[in-house]
Amino acid sequence: MNFLAPLAPHAHWALRLSLAATFLYHGIMKLPVPAAGAMGMPAAVVWAIAVAEVIAGVALLVGSFGKEALTRLGGLLVIIIMIGAIGMVHFKNGWNVMNGGMEFQVLMLAAGLYFAARGNEV
Repeated sequence: MNFLAPLAPHAHWALRLSLAATFLYHGIMKLPVPAAGAMGMPAAVVWAIAVAEVIAGVALLVGSFGKEALTRLGGLLVIIIMIGAIGMVHFKNGWNVMNGGMEFQVLMLAAGLYFAARGNEV
């Protein structure tokens, strides 16, 4: 598979962009006050989660342009948010995402761990 070797230094972009886009999308969707009631949590908690998700997405993107600390911060925020999501919502539903399970959240948790641990190192 040596033909893929030239892509190796750029492969992080697929993971970085998809994770950042997911967090930005979900964070922005939670910002309106009506979203708070839909999640069954106090509005202030939902708003804090939304802001953290947006910050995580922005940090992952901006961090890619030389600010390694931002990449690591973005990864750490993803880890924290996903542990909360798994523990509070998805764990009780098992693994299968089609049943509300945690497989997607575990994948995002692993991606967050990658960026928290490796920063901008490729």
